[in-house]
Amino acid sequence: MRILVTRPKPDAARQAERLRKLGHEPVLAPLLRIETIRGARLDLDGIAALIATSRNAVRALTAHPQRDKAVRLPLFAVGEATANAASELGFSDITTGPGTGEELAAVIVERSKGGATVLHISGDTAAFDLKAALAARGLKVRQPVLYRSVPARALPSAVIAAIKDGSLDGVILMSPRTGATYSNLVAKHGLEGRVSQVICYCLSQAVAQTVEPLGARLVVAAHPREEDVLALLAAEAAS
Repeated sequence: MRILVTRPKPDAARQAERLRKLGHEPVLAPLLRIETIRGARLDLDGIAALIATSRNAVRALTAHPQRDKAVRLPLFAVGEATANAASELGFSDITTGPGTGEELAAVIVERSKGGATVLHISGDTAAFDLKAALAARGLKVRQPVLYRSVPARALPSAVIAAIKDGSLDGVILMSPRTGATYSNLVAKHGLEGRVSQVICYCLSQAVAQTVEPLGARLVVAAHPREEDVLALLAAEAAS
């Protein structure tokens, strides 16, 4: 199948390679650009643990002046991919969550002392209000914004052509922000009537909701993991 890959760099290239190995033809069109915010303050004094809800959060620490101090602290990672990225950066005390912010919140509360202060390495947008969820359970939360997601202003001409000629089979959407950007750009280019046959393979129901107005077929992963999204494609190809 011919599949549109919308993840930001560098994850787009990695996902495209996985698709090729599975026999699909990836078409790359990163819909978000991740920018690390230079000079973002990271106050680690009194912090019991860090929280990372994406690989982008971990990457934002790569060149930060507080990196060496940060990696010595315990880390709660939202899922396996984020945990692996954290391990590569130098973290050793990592607790891996089930895959969503809401599920991770329960793990953090269970394993943290009441009144502890935790620090969530955050971007400028979030699908789930982790800070509010933890504060409601008695934890103190610092949430510095270390990176931002900048949406693409247009779809590549090759992608527009593929949508118009019907040669695009599906699109992988890994976050609500990506889904919303895809939906907005489809409207911007006047392609609403052309995308109904492009299947949306969504990481979660929250992602699916952002593209519901397009009228396309929505397929949602059983669990919010890339492996489960790719399993959807395998099932579709076999049907």
